Amino acid sequence: MTRLCYSTNVHPAEDLPGILRQLDTYAEPIRERTGFDRLGLGLWLAAGTAAELAADPALLRRLRAELTARDLAALTLNAFPYGGFHQPVVKHAVYRPDWTDPARERYTADCATVLAGLLPDDAEDGSLSTLPLAWRRPWSTDADRAAEQALRRTAQTLRTVSARAGRPIRLAVEPEPGCVLDTVADAVRWLAPRVDPEYVGLCLDTCHLAVSFADPARTVAAIERAGLAVVKVQASAALHVDDPADPAARRVLADYAEPRYLHQVRESDGAGQVLAADDLPQALDALPARGPWRVHFHVPLHTAPPAPLRGTTDVLRAAVAAVRDVRDRTVIEVETYTWPVLPGAETDIVAGIAGELLWAERELADQREPASGRADRKVTR
Repeated sequence: MTRLCYSTNVHPAEDLPGILRQLDTYAEPIRERTGFDRLGLGLWLAAGTAAELAADPALLRRLRAELTARDLAALTLNAFPYGGFHQPVVKHAVYRPDWTDPARERYTADCATVLAGLLPDDAEDGSLSTLPLAWRRPWSTDADRAAEQALRRTAQTLRTVSARAGRPIRLAVEPEPGCVLDTVADAVRWLAPRVDPEYVGLCLDTCHLAVSFADPARTVAAIERAGLAVVKVQASAALHVDDPADPAARRVLADYAEPRYLHQVRESDGAGQVLAADDLPQALDALPARGPWRVHFHVPLHTAPPAPLRGTTDVLRAAVAAVRDVRDRTVIEVETYTWPVLPGAETDIVAGIAGELLWAERELADQREPASGRADRKVTR
């Protein structure tokens, strides 16, 4: 069964009162606009809020009750950003603390405890997405060893939390361009010999997958062969441009070179090599632009970017189909966190996210399921 949700990291709240306000301002109106009986959330909690909730069972029960009262359900936690995700400049800060820092391990343990308390009664499991160890520089053998030990301890923590919850809570490592685990292939090579696959798997972010120019079906098959699992899919689309040397394309691309987030770029040279730039301004200055580009900029799923750019929703569709062929159930988390920084940004985020969810319900639906097995929907609008 598909479990569709959207990631609340698009909203800036970093304390509990702010989270409750965002439920009223965004999540409940989105549910009403989609017509879903119950709307799934990929909840994002900054580290301080996660620690507060994990330490106070009564406060955690209150948040669960607030979700239930609004017909909302936390199906997964986005535990990648530690905090400050809506600062004027985020860039490389989103990768800190990394998996060599005890703060990352504590935050993940807190998120596991919180998710175990928030999952709806009919959820069979839960998942937490996390960063792919660290940004690639600096990195060392000692850092690699420290990250491995931290993930081993985290797996034990997840085993304990899962036993208390009566259902598994799993960690989903999310490969991202420029990080230690840059591609899914990198993540599979690193994770397979080191982690307990019962509690640690992968988050397949389909924007990141597209940027790497990897084949979705082959990628999912390689994950399965390694004995790992796709724990969750983040439904996202990258920017694609066929001819980045075209002046018109470069003018449009320049509008996406905004200061808050990092927008890694990859160029396919046509001979099997992928050239890299760590941010869009650097790519515009330094990449040869002789082959197509893909840009790590999460663009809305249901609308096309300005020509001659396009979104990589074809990669998203293929990835979800490949995962569904090998996994009976998967969480699909729509994760377009860039609404506030899109060129000419649509001011109505409620309408935008609702449009994405309805697109995902239609385009990513499992045709093998009866309608009642898909996202819960009201009979009337």
